[in-house]
Amino acid sequence: MILVTGANGNLGSATLAALRARGAIATGGSRIPGDGTRLLDFDEPSGIDLTGVSTLVLVSAGYAEDDQVIRRHAAVLDAAARDGVRHVVYTSLTGAGDHLGFALAHRATERLVRGRGVPWTILRNGLYAELFGGLLMWAGSGVESAFGDGALAAVARADLAEAAAVVAADPARHSGCTYDLVGTPITAADVADRLGVPHRTIGLDEYRRRLHATPELLPFQPPMLSSIASGVRHGFLDGTSPDLADILGRPVRDPLAVAVATAFAMAPQAVR
Repeated sequence: MILVTGANGNLGSATLAALRARGAIATGGSRIPGDGTRLLDFDEPSGIDLTGVSTLVLVSAGYAEDDQVIRRHAAVLDAAARDGVRHVVYTSLTGAGDHLGFALAHRATERLVRGRGVPWTILRNGLYAELFGGLLMWAGSGVESAFGDGALAAVARADLAEAAAVVAADPARHSGCTYDLVGTPITAADVADRLGVPHRTIGLDEYRRRLHATPELLPFQPPMLSSIASGVRHGFLDGTSPDLADILGRPVRDPLAVAVATAFAMAPQAVR
């Protein structure tokens, strides 16, 4: 049986759906289990039971500070080694993202994955096209961002979910491999042009000020988002790789269309 963690999240639920569409025997784990999923709370290590799981798809539990994320991942990886899991697939961060504010937890987890004695595959996922579109800020009849003229090799979340399902369904074929799963470079201006609106660049200082003034963001999130903006702006996240298309056996989805759809969904009613 294949178990996908974070089954209530966007990537986890999409991966589970992709596995089931392929006819795989798969279930999901979550701290709030629902129909077709089971209880799996990384913050309660004594209750983690992976008995009967052949392949574990470990979707990063990155919504926290680094120490908490790494502690969660260590707990589930310890359980995987103890309970006889035969392969771990970990959804990590693209290699180009080493400078980002949330890279450390991913790289530390990669060490843990390689050191537990369980066969593994690491999927270094690029940043979502949905995220890129969602980070554009509507101002009047146009959009603003701190991305400048920089490009992001964005990738549709659905492609990453399908790639995880392909690997998890035949893990032996991918044992010991680390893949860099990125898409086609797009810019904020590309999104704005497709929307038919102007794009204005703001400074990183102004962007950070706006983030800190956003009450729904948790304390660790403004530095993470600022690091993405700086990385894109200065050309560190536009590199490409054939790995995703090779795994999927087809061209990747157009990330620009995905980013545009996300940005449009956030547009003021007057713009639509």
